[in-house]
Amino acid sequence: MKEGLSIFLRRNFPFNKDGIDEFLDSFKLESYVKGTTILRPNSIDRKLKYVQSGYIREYYASDSKEVNINFYGNGQFATDLSSFVSSRTTQKWQQCLTEVELLCIHKSLFEELLLKHECAHSIIQHSFQKLLDHKESIEHSNITKSKEEIYLEIQANKPDWLNHIPQYHIASYLNMTPESLSRMRKRIY
Repeated sequence: MKEGLSIFLRRNFPFNKDGIDEFLDSFKLESYVKGTTILRPNSIDRKLKYVQSGYIREYYASDSKEVNINFYGNGQFATDLSSFVSSRTTQKWQQCLTEVELLCIHKSLFEELLLKHECAHSIIQHSFQKLLDHKESIEHSNITKSKEEIYLEIQANKPDWLNHIPQYHIASYLNMTPESLSRMRKRIY
């Protein structure tokens, strides 16, 4: 059941065998149905969440619209790391786009393991570095590339998004209407 997480941890982090086994045993499976909101604004993300299966959208919302800022799928951590690490409230929403299975560890237990296995700190460092790299890449793309170029990058680098995430959510991520996305796709194909 935790095979994907085990492979990820053993490949990316310098735990000793006992440390990895204890860490893996601390994650509990949580299942959610499509449409479930798993993170709301003005709350604190108190779980480190690894997507075992399914897709989650992360977005900001106002009274007039929602704007998708990221999607998480199999083999990714879907935690608002800023909220998790600093215990600050988030302004993000996270919603299950499909049935979702998460492997979760509560922050208090995670912190106990950090004290016990010092090398576990690399998980947070690695995750923050990936988050920073991702945000920088998105910022760069949004400033320097056309929406068509960004769509083609998604097609090349994240084809699972196009297969599992509704097009209107992809349109929101690209900050365009679904109709504009449809016209753009017709031009591309």
